[in-house]
Amino acid sequence: MKSVCVVCAFAFLCLCGHCNIMGKDKGDNKMSIKITSSAFKRESMIPARFTCDGEDISPPLQWENLPQGTQTLAIIADDPDAPMGTFVHWVLYNLPADVNELAEAVPAREMLENGAIQGKTDFGRVGYGGPCPPSGTHRYFFKIYALDKKVDIVGNADKSRLIIAMQGHILGQGELMGKYKRQK
Repeated sequence: MKSVCVVCAFAFLCLCGHCNIMGKDKGDNKMSIKITSSAFKRESMIPARFTCDGEDISPPLQWENLPQGTQTLAIIADDPDAPMGTFVHWVLYNLPADVNELAEAVPAREMLENGAIQGKTDFGRVGYGGPCPPSGTHRYFFKIYALDKKVDIVGNADKSRLIIAMQGHILGQGELMGKYKRQK
């Protein structure tokens, strides 16, 4: 019972954004992976094409500097500035380690051709859901995690289930932050 309470408390803290999921994982270099996009620069505005005001397709992403021993990758995109707390826009995991980029417009289906799995977002569906802030300028973090194993989750996962499954298996991570404000 005590271990269930600890797991629940950890999941709650992570959902609220109060934990560092690297924690005591294997990677010493927490931000070892460089992640970029040809669609927008770090800390700049995300083009409307990749938002609810445009085509609502995922932006292209590229990465480098994966730690040795990486077996799979996971990507989580979220908005910590959402009014009700962090809002999850994308959950993708079991991406093969030999993949170093995702083209724009990743199909919105659970299993991708390369074996990666997309989980549920806070939109209540599988696949990418673009920025759509109700007001003001929000920050959107595209986070990548290098893992030493394939994530074993029954059914598709949401962010909290993926974070718990990744614990103890993160070799390195990186993030790309872009911003968006709706043009009304």
